[in-house]
Amino acid sequence: MDLYEHQARELFAEHGILVPRAEVTDSPKEAREIARRLGGRAVVKAQVKTGGRGKAGGVRLAADPAAAELTARQMLGTAIKGHTVRTVMLAETVDIESEFYVSYVLDRAAGRFLAIASAEGGMDIEEVAATRPQAVARVPVDPAEGVTSAKAGEIAHAAGLPPRTADVLMRLWQVLVREDALLVEVNPLVRTRQGQLLALDGKVTLDGNAVFRQSRWGAETEAAHADPLEAAAAAKGLHYVRLDGEVGIIGNGAGLVMSTLDVVAGCGARPANFLDIGGGASARVMADGLSVILSDPAVRSVLVNVFGGITACDAVADGIVRALDDVRLTKPLVVRLDGNNAARGRALLDERAHPLVQQATTMDGAARRAAELATASREA
Repeated sequence: MDLYEHQARELFAEHGILVPRAEVTDSPKEAREIARRLGGRAVVKAQVKTGGRGKAGGVRLAADPAAAELTARQMLGTAIKGHTVRTVMLAETVDIESEFYVSYVLDRAAGRFLAIASAEGGMDIEEVAATRPQAVARVPVDPAEGVTSAKAGEIAHAAGLPPRTADVLMRLWQVLVREDALLVEVNPLVRTRQGQLLALDGKVTLDGNAVFRQSRWGAETEAAHADPLEAAAAAKGLHYVRLDGEVGIIGNGAGLVMSTLDVVAGCGARPANFLDIGGGASARVMADGLSVILSDPAVRSVLVNVFGGITACDAVADGIVRALDDVRLTKPLVVRLDGNNAARGRALLDERAHPLVQQATTMDGAARRAAELATASREA
């Protein structure tokens, strides 16, 4: 369960991480009053559970209370990447000297957490990691040991952060552990010209399995503000997550799906979403899955990556063939089948001979082809 920025800031404050003063509203008139209470100038930030708000116009500086009211009026009711802006947060402005990035994320493959930190915060950390990987430190954290003073110092040193950030790193770890989080992120963590360390923006993802311990955030609010495609998938019993790229991904099993995301990214494309069909690759499941995946206008190609085990590959292929009768395929579909009855599954797809369906024998080859098709479509 993702939290809104203002909720993440609330958790940070509860654990002793300093944040600028801020208030949330769904009223443009109240936004004017909040700006006045904050000293006149304020940063108006759309509260949506997606990245890239700044580039989409969801973060703006208001020079005075009147401008804050106008900005809030312009933001409220609009959509950012399919998420309707129902509330805005107004935060006081701060005098920034330096910006940093710090986070903890669950590394499922390694069975531990990973601290990711950089002295270059306030920008797209993925871009920094891709263009200057040496600027981003990745330090494994044993969950049994946690982030001690020594470990926090190690992370800060590896990332080139000021020694004082070690205290923030320890407190951020407390947020992750005590709030049942899978991801905690501060970007940017800033040092002001007055010497304070403040969390200007934050992201927290809670473990859905622990939602019964985190009821204060309100499951009904979560459902009301959920991504519409994620809500549609959930209604069909599908495990679907929407991302920001152009390659739609369908796989069976969380581990394989996560690996597929990494391989697609390694081929120079970005996953647009992913859907885990688990062990149920019936025609209905495949039809529902393809329908949801293709409903995302950002999708330019679809990759189906299945390793047959309990669910045989010919059952998956039969599901795809039958789904093609129900779903109008408008984007190229790359299919990689391996494992139980893979040869029979590939034969079924060959017999169907749909012009937009291509096959690959390896995961790397399938990911590379899906990335090529998505890139070609984007450049066309």
